[in-house]
Amino acid sequence: MSRTYLVTGAASGIGKATTALLREQGHTVIGADLKDSDICVDLSTAEGRADLVTQARGLTGGRLDAVVACAGIAQFDALTIKVNHFGAVATLDGLRPLLAAGTDPRALVIGSIDSVHPTDPVIVDAALADDEPAAVAASQEAVDRGEGHLVYSSSKAAVSRWIRRRAITDDWAGAGIPLNAVGPGVILTPMTEPLLEDPEMRGLVERSVPMPLAGHARPEQIAPLIAWLTSPENTHVTGQVVFVDGGADAVLRGDGVW
Repeated sequence: MSRTYLVTGAASGIGKATTALLREQGHTVIGADLKDSDICVDLSTAEGRADLVTQARGLTGGRLDAVVACAGIAQFDALTIKVNHFGAVATLDGLRPLLAAGTDPRALVIGSIDSVHPTDPVIVDAALADDEPAAVAASQEAVDRGEGHLVYSSSKAAVSRWIRRRAITDDWAGAGIPLNAVGPGVILTPMTEPLLEDPEMRGLVERSVPMPLAGHARPEQIAPLIAWLTSPENTHVTGQVVFVDGGADAVLRGDGVW
């Protein structure tokens, strides 16, 4: 049965691979990105987030079967929290009424193995309090003190915790909408491949994200899990951050999480 999906970040990386796979499966996919997509908006801004919802409603007649929030950036600056957390949350919350009108609705956001790395609790707490100015200010403070890397990990930790909190509420589970995250390890993209060609940087990456099973992944290897989690076959998986990381989480955190 053909379904209607909306995928943000559809012009590159995991979003592009997911869009391609879903279309191969016969589904209708509306892509959203900064450019080269069906909907071109900037999810770092309130105007762009609102425009995404307006355009999605117009293109779909007010109903969606699934939303995949792939849009994200890996910059060590304050823009990262705006896109990775607030942009993703606005996408999911804004499109939830369209999902409620769909058939077997499902939703998913892209997290990261970086969510288990050290974070800045001030950034995370501000994000979860839905205080974007405070989260941006805390992010800039982290950058100013030379800890910009904490902004990225904090953005992914915050959106992962948001998923855990919201998935079990009446708006989501109560409405029959599974809400999950996928947490990739290192993905081979045009952005990461040049870094991995540098021996020193590659060593740093592999120490930070050790992937004993099969090494670094391609976007096409993440897309099938996303497709399944957002399919009608997924009836009971919700509130989960499913790591696709070649074992990195098990290496980094061991069995202590249980």
